[in-house]
Amino acid sequence: MCDVITIGSATMDVFVESDDANIVSVYTKNKKSEFMSYPYGAKVEIIDFASNVGGGGVNTAMNFNNLGFKTSAIFKIGDDIYSEGVLESFKDKNVDLSNIIQDPKISTGFSIILVSFQGDRTVLAHRGANAKIKKSDINFDAIKNAKLLYIAPMNGDSTKVLDDIATFAHENNVYVCFNAGSSSIKKGFNYLKKILANANIVVMNKEEASLATQIQVRPDTSKEKFSEELIHPDVKEMFQKLKIRDYQVIVITDGNKGAYAYDGKHYYYCPVFEGPVVSTLGAGDAFASTFCAALGRTNKDIGKSLMYASINSAGVVSAFGATQGLKTFDEIENTITENPNYTFTIIEK
Repeated sequence: MCDVITIGSATMDVFVESDDANIVSVYTKNKKSEFMSYPYGAKVEIIDFASNVGGGGVNTAMNFNNLGFKTSAIFKIGDDIYSEGVLESFKDKNVDLSNIIQDPKISTGFSIILVSFQGDRTVLAHRGANAKIKKSDINFDAIKNAKLLYIAPMNGDSTKVLDDIATFAHENNVYVCFNAGSSSIKKGFNYLKKILANANIVVMNKEEASLATQIQVRPDTSKEKFSEELIHPDVKEMFQKLKIRDYQVIVITDGNKGAYAYDGKHYYYCPVFEGPVVSTLGAGDAFASTFCAALGRTNKDIGKSLMYASINSAGVVSAFGATQGLKTFDEIENTITENPNYTFTIIEK
């Protein structure tokens, strides 16, 4: 029996950084888009290069383990050089891998991460086995015997199992944390609603929440009429639509602007914990899984749990790799003690 079982993706990530990368902004009347570009037809010099294992299933399993939980992971890999790298990464981790699925007919997930001088990244992703998890692959007994099921973003055909595993966990009194990804959100709110209904904690970034609810944050008012409010009314409306059950906590992250949460009684706002940014890859996984874990550590103190999540996420973005900067609970709490001015805000409905 384990405390936490995670399900999600496993990839071999190759990080590439070049001084020749440009950030190009494109404006239209109603939209601003940014692109990473390289000189066309040129040989581009790489100034930094690193290989690490990543993916939501891997990242969150390592984080829960690092926070002291007895952890098991469900993810699907092939039988190739990349799968060897995934398994090797767990060599010194106390994570149960008996529930992973290995299929020699499918390639392991692989990503090339192009890192900008600003720390943001563009990911070229080959989903591979990550998109091929089937219901028959999953050890439901392991889920039944866990205390918490953490569902990381999934893609491709793997999204078809989300409703089944969330329903099964809920019916067997297993706490469910659902970090919704764009692949499941794009299936529409009626599809997503079934999964949301069985989740105790739901985490999305603002762009995902907007896509899921079809609610846009109005830029023409965000800097004027609503400038004095910590949470934009349109974000509040997203919370209202996403919160389906009374017992749920909904979290919406907003990049370097911080994160918000809603429990039906209060809204919470926590600013980002400032620090160096090397790569933002894995920040979302660290944030969401730490928030879920911290609720138990803090006796369900939502605001403080947001602080724990932000601090651990800041540790991840300070290093190459999605799990290199992960902190323990003691390290997070020491950081809070050393930064007494860092706190959260509770906002009445």
